[in-house]
Amino acid sequence: MIESRPARLALGLLTRVPVDVGEVEPAELGAAVGYFAAVGALLGAGLVAAAELLGAALPAPVVAVLLVAALAAVTGGLHLDGVADVFDGLGGGRGDRQRALDIMKDPRVGAHGVVAVTLVVLAKVCALSFLLPGGLDHVWVFPIAGRAAATVAVVVFPSARADGLGAAFAAHAGAPERNLAFATLAVAMAVFGFDVALPAALALAVGVGLASAATRRLGGLTGDVYGAIIELAELAYLICALL
Repeated sequence: MIESRPARLALGLLTRVPVDVGEVEPAELGAAVGYFAAVGALLGAGLVAAAELLGAALPAPVVAVLLVAALAAVTGGLHLDGVADVFDGLGGGRGDRQRALDIMKDPRVGAHGVVAVTLVVLAKVCALSFLLPGGLDHVWVFPIAGRAAATVAVVVFPSARADGLGAAFAAHAGAPERNLAFATLAVAMAVFGFDVALPAALALAVGVGLASAATRRLGGLTGDVYGAIIELAELAYLICALL
């Protein structure tokens, strides 16, 4: 994957891994969207390796905390920041589109955002603490499903702003990028079996639902919304995997 320039760009966009791709054209940002799910596969592989190492010495709840912390660290907390901004914007916007967008651009975090991030992190830790003793298949796949959901949102829904990273994604990503994300998920299903199919489907549905709700409120999606979609789709996957 890292031999592909769009794939390396996706890795640099979604993680803190230092990736030098030089000057980037807007069309390349669109192509990078197709590799979001593949980046999720790399993150999932890292989490599995960490879980195997830590699980030999620590109980599952502690390992779950460390895995969630590691994922936040590797991604720079970017997607959790999206959760905070989206919930602050939608909660404090009072139905006013521009007010909500302005709140989302404010670097300060409000009460809605703090509560949302806290609940997402706690729910992920709880879900993983129950899933870890049963195996690591879901640990590998949930980051893939979250980023596949974001890819679908980028391709299907418009941008709320005329400029910015999110606008470049939406303007230049299309069916090939969506299909590549689906292909990555299909490979995961082929490898791990039917058990991952339903949680992955729910993750996609939650991503589309959040994207649809944000589009109604904001007139489209932003980079913050994409981050929130990743987080909430991951959480939906983990909760469904418990059933």
